[in-house]
Amino acid sequence: MAATARGSVGEIRAGDVEAAGLTAADAVAFLAALRSATGKCGADAAAAWAAVVAAGVLRPDHPHALHQLVYYSVYAGWDRAQRGPPPYWFPSPTDCKQTNLGRVMEENGPKLLGASYKDPISSFGLFHKFSVQNQEVYWKLVLKELSVKFVREPKTILDASDKSKKGGSWFPGAVLNIAECCLLPWPSQNRTDDSIAIVWRDEGFGDYPVNRMSLKELRTQVMTVANALDTIFRKGDRIAIDMPMTCNAVIVYLAIILGGFVVVGIADSFAPQEIGNRMRVAKAKAIFTQDFIIRGGKKFPLYSRVMEGTSAKAIVIPATGDSLGVTPRNGDMSWKDFLSCAAGRSSMYSPVYQSADSLINILFSSGTTGEPKVIPWTQLCPIRCAADTWAHLDLRPKDVDLWPTNLGWVMGPIQIFSCFLNGATLALYHGSPLGRGFCKFVQDARVSVLGSVPSLVKSWKAGNLTQGLDWTKIRVLATTGEASDIDDNLWLSSRTCYKPIVECCGGTELASSYIQGRLLQPQAFGAFSGPSMSTWFVILDEQGNPYPDDLPCSGEVGLFPLYFGATNRLLNADHDKVYFDGMPIYRGRQLRRHGDIIQRTVGGYYIVQGRADDTMNLGGIKTSSVEIERVCNGADDGLLETVAVSIKPSGGGLEQLAILAVLKDGSTACDANLLKSKFQRAIQKNLNPLFKVSYVKIVPEFPRTASNKLLRRVLRDQLKQELANRSKL
Repeated sequence: MAATARGSVGEIRAGDVEAAGLTAADAVAFLAALRSATGKCGADAAAAWAAVVAAGVLRPDHPHALHQLVYYSVYAGWDRAQRGPPPYWFPSPTDCKQTNLGRVMEENGPKLLGASYKDPISSFGLFHKFSVQNQEVYWKLVLKELSVKFVREPKTILDASDKSKKGGSWFPGAVLNIAECCLLPWPSQNRTDDSIAIVWRDEGFGDYPVNRMSLKELRTQVMTVANALDTIFRKGDRIAIDMPMTCNAVIVYLAIILGGFVVVGIADSFAPQEIGNRMRVAKAKAIFTQDFIIRGGKKFPLYSRVMEGTSAKAIVIPATGDSLGVTPRNGDMSWKDFLSCAAGRSSMYSPVYQSADSLINILFSSGTTGEPKVIPWTQLCPIRCAADTWAHLDLRPKDVDLWPTNLGWVMGPIQIFSCFLNGATLALYHGSPLGRGFCKFVQDARVSVLGSVPSLVKSWKAGNLTQGLDWTKIRVLATTGEASDIDDNLWLSSRTCYKPIVECCGGTELASSYIQGRLLQPQAFGAFSGPSMSTWFVILDEQGNPYPDDLPCSGEVGLFPLYFGATNRLLNADHDKVYFDGMPIYRGRQLRRHGDIIQRTVGGYYIVQGRADDTMNLGGIKTSSVEIERVCNGADDGLLETVAVSIKPSGGGLEQLAILAVLKDGSTACDANLLKSKFQRAIQKNLNPLFKVSYVKIVPEFPRTASNKLLRRVLRDQLKQELANRSKL
C-alpha cells in the first residue's frame, strides 16, 4: 500500500496530491475534479472508484504515486475478509453487448436460457453453466465465430459414451488442416487477402515505421517453405524450431503443419544439453534456428548451442539481413539455400488434411526436475485456445494482439492460432521486451490486446518505460505465468486509462487456461473471475472431498475431465498416472489433476496460491508461499520482489518461515534484520499474527526456468544447505 494513502478518498488534501508529484496549482484542480467525481458516492468505495475512472480524473501521465494515493485511499476501509478483493474495473451495460460473448448471448440467450435470460452481465453465470452442461451446443456456436474449415465435418462434437476415455472423444470423424485455416480469407471476419496478418519491428529501429505483412504475403511465404520442406523430409517427420518468435519463425511453424509434418518447439534460451534432450525425446529429424539472438543491443550465439546440442540437420536463418554471420557445418543449410529448394515447384501448395486428433506440435513442460514431459498438441488444441481468447480476451477481427513469448512455450502457439483463427493481426517485436523499444512498439503498432507476465510488468514499472508513450489504444490486457502483484497491475492498468487485466492460468497440456478473468464481470487486481467457458472445476479439501461451489475456501483444484483441447496422452510418460491416479470421482467421472492450490474468496473471486507442493504448514496452519509474498512485497518501498519458503530444522520440529528478497537496485546492501521486522509486522497485520519470520536473506536475483517461472525448490534447497552448514560451525 502507498505510504501516503488516507483513511478515505474524502480525507485526501492538496498537500497529499503535491507530495504525489503534482504542482500546487495542478493539485488544487485535481482535488476539485476528485471531489466532483466522488461527491455523491458516500461510503460506497466501489462506486467511488468507478466514478473516478469514468470521469478520467486519473490520467496515464500522472505519477504512479498519485494513482496509488487515490486507489488505496478509496479502498482504505474495504474489508477483504468480509467482502473479497476490491474491484477496479466494471463492465458497461451498453458495451458488454458488443463483446464477443455478449453478442452471442444476446443472439442466443433467450432461445437457450428462456425467460431466465436478462442481459449479458446478469445472465453470464447461467450461460457459463449452460456451456458446461451443453458442450455440443456451446462449441457449435463458437465454431461459427472462428475461421475453422472442415474438409470433413465431425460426426458429433463430443462422444462421452466410453467411460474408459476419461476426457471423452472430441470432433470424431473431422478432417482438416488447421494451418490452412489460418491462411484463408474469411468473409464473416471481413478478412481478405489484403488484411494485415502480421506487424513487426526489429529492435533498434524504433524511429522507423512498423513493418506489415498481408494475409496473401503470409500465405505465399508459408507455401514456399512448405514446398521446400517436401524436397527434404517425409510426411510426419518431426521438425524442431529453436529461435525467437519472429516473422520467419511463424512462417516456418505454419508451413510445417500445412505440409503434414510435426513442429517440435524448443525455447531459444536453453543450453546445448537441454536442446539435445528435447531433440532426442521428441525424435526430431531437423531443426530451424538462427545464427544469433539480438537482445538489448547485444548479440548472443544460438546456432553454436544448437550444433553442440544435436547432430540433426539444421536450417540456419540470419538474425538480421540476408547473410549468415556463421558458417554452417557439413549437412546444415542456410535459409537462402533452403528456400532455393522450392525453385521450379508450383507456387501453390495442397495442404495435407488429417483427422482432428492428429499430432501437429510437440511441446514440453518446464522440466525443472528430471526429464520434461513431452506434450502432444493435436489439431483440436488450436481451436480450444483460439476460442478461449475469443471469449475471455474478447479478441476480435482487426485487433492487434501482442504477447512477447516463444514457440518453445505454450503461449507461442496460442498467440499464432488465437490471432489467425479470430481474424486479428499478430504483432511481433524482434528483440527484448524489457526495454523502452518494446514499449514504443506497443504504441506505434496500435496494439489493442497486450499480454505479459508479471516480471515483465515489474520491469516496465521499475524503469518507468512507458513515460511519454500512448498506450490508450489498448482495449484488453492479459497476464499469465505467475502470481500478479497488485500494485504492479495498478500501474499497468493506469497506463491504459484503466482497461481490464485478464488473469489467465492453465497449462500446456490443456491448450488453454482453466481459470480466467471475464469481461462480463467486475475485475479485481490479481484475481480470477472463475472457470473458463465450458470448463468446470471443484476445490478439494485435505480428504479429497469437494467444497460446496459457493463456499469461500482454499484447496487443490480438480478439473472436470470433459475438457475440450486437453491431452489424452503423453509421449514419454503414463498420462493416467500423471493426471488421474488418486483423484476422486465427481458426478460419475474421475477428476483431472492440475496441481494448483486455489482460493475462492468472499465475493466469488479466485486467487491461485501456487502449486500443491508450494504450500507450507506454519504452527499447524496451512498457507501458501504466494499468499505470504503478496503481503511481504509491500512491506518496504525498496523491494522488487520476495519469495517465501518453509524450512524444516535438521533436528526436527515445526516448519520455519524464511523470506528471500531482491531489492530494486539489485544490491544486497540492506539490513536484513530491519527487513525481517518489517516483514513480521506486515504478516501479523495483513495475514496471520501467529506466523513468525525466522530468517531473511537478501539476494541479487532469483533463479527461474527458461519460461520465467520461479524455482522455489532450488531456493529452498540452497537455503537448507546454507542453514545446515551454519549449524555445523
